[in-house]
Amino acid sequence: MKSAAQTADSTSLFGEHTDEAECRRFQAAAEIAGRKWTALILLAGVRGAERFSEYRALAEGISDRVLSVRLKELEQEGLILREVTPTTPVQVRYRLTEAGSELIEVLHPLVRWGSKWRDA
Repeated sequence: MKSAAQTADSTSLFGEHTDEAECRRFQAAAEIAGRKWTALILLAGVRGAERFSEYRALAEGISDRVLSVRLKELEQEGLILREVTPTTPVQVRYRLTEAGSELIEVLHPLVRWGSKWRDA
């Protein structure tokens, strides 16, 4: 029979079994969500940004280079979709994917928690 300490190590707060693979998935998700500028970039998408310049304006303080790199990373992670229209000049638009929208929803309770404890 497992001791209380062993049970606590393998059980989440919700009483479900947590295995090593689940911990790795959590860590990967936390690293994506916690990277600098991720929340502001996704929030810019929620606010209607589509063009690079709109993202830059809504994510105040971010450099062009960093925004470009972060948009590519978020695209690779499946959180943002990059659409290229072959016109002259080429038009590039970005939009949140379903996963990006879901991440914003997941972050809302964390923001509320942070506000509560930062203001306390």
